Amino acid sequence: MKLSQFISIAFIGAAAAAPCGPESDNHKYHAPLRDDVRSPCPGLNVLSNHGFLPRSGKNIDLPTLRQAVSLAYNYHPNSFDSAFQEAVDFHLTTTGNASTFNLNDLKLHDAIEMDGSLSRDDFYFGDANHFDPEIWAGVAENMKLYDAGSCERDRFVTIETAAKARALRVQDAMARNPTFNASKAQMRGSPGTVALALTTLWDYEADAAPKAWIKAFFEEERIPWLEGYKQPIQRNLSDVGAMTERLVAVNLTELA
Repeated sequence: MKLSQFISIAFIGAAAAAPCGPESDNHKYHAPLRDDVRSPCPGLNVLSNHGFLPRSGKNIDLPTLRQAVSLAYNYHPNSFDSAFQEAVDFHLTTTGNASTFNLNDLKLHDAIEMDGSLSRDDFYFGDANHFDPEIWAGVAENMKLYDAGSCERDRFVTIETAAKARALRVQDAMARNPTFNASKAQMRGSPGTVALALTTLWDYEADAAPKAWIKAFFEEERIPWLEGYKQPIQRNLSDVGAMTERLVAVNLTELA
């Protein structure tokens, strides 16, 4: 899987010497201001909304990205070096400096941004950069995010549920979008982006992702500290790859 496809949902972090929770004034959540820019990648937006990346979303370099990913989510700092380099190699940056990029540089269609996003509409319909409530509502329904249930397990999204929700979203995009890019690269990248989100938000004791964490992350682009999020063990792209394999292995023959 191309690493450039992982950065589209880049959610990253690491154990930090400085406090990185709700008590840290430097990393309180603030929604973007009018002149701030954001990307089609919820996880990168989360990092800017908490000040791990520049809150403006502008002029992000590799050392800044490394520090952000190591402080916020306990990924190894170098995990996304290759993805960053691919973004530079694609000449996406508009900063005037080849070693930096703005978050909204990543919206170029079919470079890093691609059809079938969990939380964005397809480029064909006009705006693939911003959160789309209607698209997300369908994904949330398929993930059963708002089904309270009657047992502890109902608080979580499992591998099976996430895999089916992703496949249904792609199925819907293919039906609605006459220009949908169903390339092999995209079909590999689609489960990879979902795997990255799950790896970031995974509760390893439950072997699932808490629904409350997913809602905060996608709907508000906020680290779900208030919902009990705690940094897990340090991870890297190998862990994302393992999560991808689990997603791909889910039997979708009974998909609605």
